[in-house]
Amino acid sequence: MINLMPVELKHQTRFARRNTLLLRWMVSMLIGTMGIVGVFFGGQIYIQQSIHAYENQVSQTKKSLADQKLEETQKHVQDISNSVKLVNQVLSREVLFSKLIKQVGAVMPPGSALQSLSLNKIEGGIDLQAVASDYQTASQIIINLADPANKVFEKADIQSINCSSTAIDTRYPCSASIRALFAKNNPYTFVQVSSGSSK
Repeated sequence: MINLMPVELKHQTRFARRNTLLLRWMVSMLIGTMGIVGVFFGGQIYIQQSIHAYENQVSQTKKSLADQKLEETQKHVQDISNSVKLVNQVLSREVLFSKLIKQVGAVMPPGSALQSLSLNKIEGGIDLQAVASDYQTASQIIINLADPANKVFEKADIQSINCSSTAIDTRYPCSASIRALFAKNNPYTFVQVSSGSSK
């Protein structure tokens, strides 16, 4: 078939087809670009939402831990651990409390009484609470405990002496708090491993 169309019309038809094809390509590229931009912004929004969700989760976890008083629990566990260490120390040194109390009671001056004793965290030390009839007797307790002849303590320090006219026990209106350090080779507080017989 012979195309008898004028040359000018042929050119216009050819360019019209090319323009249509280019227009289709431009529309396709525009749609593709819009899709890429949409995916990019959608990804940004998703990331921001994820960050916000994780921040909320971390905040709730911190609040939950605070509600459970984690720090207080850790402190309580540490206190228990320290107490266990102290007990292990006492057991490993084999403190003979029965002999210790008997000897401390023997060196107490007349007009005084041992109220309580407890091990402190200072190695080889003990805290004593005593009551006395007057201030002078309370002071004499420290002197007697620190006497090397008693073979109980190397030294004794006054923590406090308080005398009150409103004391419950009127025989002992004064109370003394004493911190003492055990004497070395103390036969009343430590088992003598090298010794074959007990005293």
